[in-house]
Parts: sequence; C-alpha cells; structure tokens
Amino acid sequence: MPQTPPLLIAQITDTHLFANPHQDLLGLPTVKSLQATLDHLSALQPKPDLLLLTGDLSQDTTPESYQRLERMLAPLGIPAVWVPGNHDVLLTMQEVLQTELISAEKAFQRQGWNFLLLNSAVPQTVYGRLSAESLEWLDQQLQILPDLPTLIALHHPPFAVGSAWIDTLKLRNTEALFAVIDRHPQVKLVLFGHIHQEFEHQRRGVCYLGTPSTCVQFKPNSLQFAVDEMQPGFRLLELYPDGRVQTRVERVAFEHQMNYAATGY
Repeated sequence: MPQTPPLLIAQITDTHLFANPHQDLLGLPTVKSLQATLDHLSALQPKPDLLLLTGDLSQDTTPESYQRLERMLAPLGIPAVWVPGNHDVLLTMQEVLQTELISAEKAFQRQGWNFLLLNSAVPQTVYGRLSAESLEWLDQQLQILPDLPTLIALHHPPFAVGSAWIDTLKLRNTEALFAVIDRHPQVKLVLFGHIHQEFEHQRRGVCYLGTPSTCVQFKPNSLQFAVDEMQPGFRLLELYPDGRVQTRVERVAFEHQMNYAATGY
C-alpha cells in the first residue's frame, strides 16, 4: 500500500509589518523581506498544506498592517492560522485575520495531528505569560484527543536560548506549561517565534523549536541586543501520522543594508 504523505507545515514568524510598505525596521524593509520569503515558499514542491504564523505579525499594530499581510498571503492559496505576539493587538487580528484562507481557530485537526494554539502575549509587555484560563483550556483539549500526536504553538519561548537580553523576555510561567504537557505524552512539538533565530531543545520526549524571523535576525549567544547577518528564514515541518517529525529551516536570499550598530528597536 502507498504510504500516506506527511502533512507539510510552513512556520512563518515575526514579520513586523507596517501600514506604510516603505517603512523599515533597523534599515530592513519588512514588506520586501516577507515578499522574498513568500516567493521562496511558493516555489516549493510540494506546496505546504498549512501556514502557521507565530506572532509579531505587525510592528505598528495598525489594521492596515494586518490587511497587508492578508493580501500578501492570498496569492499562495494556502490555509493559514496564527497566534499573537507581544507587538500584536489581538482584537485587531481577530477582526482582520479571519478570511476564507486565514483562520482564527485555535484547536483543529489535520491528517492525524492535533493543533493547539496559545496566546502567550501580555498587553503592554514584551515578555510572555500564559493565563490560568489558557492553561486550563490546553489541559482540557489534550484530554479530548489523547491518541493524536499534538503540536502546540505560541509566540514566546519557554526556554532560555543563551542570549541574556532575550532570556529576560521569554515565557514567565514555563513550569506551569510543562506541568500540563508532562501529563499528556501525545504532545510531540512546541513551536514558537520571538527570538529571531533558529533554536532546538528536547525535553521529556517533546521537541521545542524556535524559528528565524522573516526580517531582522538576532545574534545568538549575545549578552546585549545585537543584530545578526544571517538571512531571513522560515521553518518547514513534515508531520507523519505516527507522530514522527522531520524539520528544517529555509533561509531566503535577501540583500539590504542593515543597521548592525542598533541597540534595540
């Protein structure tokens, strides 16, 4: 019998779009870098089955920035889901990013996998925290489908990544999240953004993955804010019905003069 092909997911994160398409972030025009990323992604064969957008989709929090994202994604014809980041406004996202192709759904199944999307953003702060209600919801959802391999997505990393300044801005109540995950062995993957770099860590059989931004990259293992010279990127994941996962980061050719001396943004 022919084997069932894996579910192909593309994780896109930290696009930091503006209402003004000519506005830049540390010298980098985020609309252009995202378009280069989408052009790279659209050339893939096979085409991804789903786009997973893991937060900081807007930099200026305007409806127009989210509308621009929707217009840029539409030509791909690939269904998309999202979680908010610390730069996002949840209510605006819910109003704009709810179309035929972009869903605000936070619990769904695809090809034998369960997907659970969490809001780790805290208004007016950069670090993350999961509310008691979110943790209770997660636990309940995991009880409903105990036999399906499960992917959890949120914006903030639950682990320190080795950069002192970023590590003060991670998820604050990681132990509460781990306590829920540890009760449910079907959890295979936890995906996040926020760190603008590639990251991987294994904990009790669960793979935790961070993904590069489609725009500015942060230099790994840096005590203070520092911009990296790495290219923008996204992550591809092949999810098999038996719970196996294959993944890689794709870097995108994009040249632009950056402000590498920046001390923040």
